[in-house]
Amino acid sequence: MSKKPSKGGAPALDMTPMVDLAFLLVTFFMLTASFRMAEPVVVDPPSSIGIVDLPDNHIMVTIDDKGRAFFGISNSTAKMNALRAMAARYKVNFTEEQIVKFSGLPSFGVDLKDLPKYIDAKEEERKNFQPQKGVPLDTITPNNQLKDWIQIGGTEAVRIFEAAKQKAREANQEFKAEKPRYAIKCAANTKYIYVKDVIKAFTDLKLYQFNLITSLEGGGTVIEPSKK
Repeated sequence: MSKKPSKGGAPALDMTPMVDLAFLLVTFFMLTASFRMAEPVVVDPPSSIGIVDLPDNHIMVTIDDKGRAFFGISNSTAKMNALRAMAARYKVNFTEEQIVKFSGLPSFGVDLKDLPKYIDAKEEERKNFQPQKGVPLDTITPNNQLKDWIQIGGTEAVRIFEAAKQKAREANQEFKAEKPRYAIKCAANTKYIYVKDVIKAFTDLKLYQFNLITSLEGGGTVIEPSKK
């Protein structure tokens, strides 16, 4: 940064290099920033005094006030592997392009047979996608897709985590990532019977440790239920 003498003899700062640096920084952040897609449903969770943060690596079920269940996995690779396994189990065909696009969706709330069309829809169209009745959660018939998503998605997320942990150990590198955690998020006015059905899906899989997402002044938090 150079100083130019002013007419009065006092030095003046040349701000040109600073302006150039500011434009470089703006350009850098524009090129490297990744924009997250909007959630298919927005819920207002109940409040609490909890202060446990939800880790970045999680498997989450969201329940809206209509009782619809939405499923999401934070790890994109686990998400793609889970879709391949679900497609094979329910005999629904997906192209590789659809599988890759699916990995970018934060969550979804449709039957597996409607998922190809949902993936191909534009982001604005997904907000009003029909039928978006939630991931099927039938506790009586075998069509309990949510339970299968939790089982397969969770297994894949944990497998990828353990593989990365082992690789770091073999390379004598520090491993700071947290193990994937299960979470349930629901609206404050969601009827308990809907939440109970989702909890049953977890406990049927012998998954007794999961988090309940709540809200707190200043941001979202997580309350850990009692562990069995």
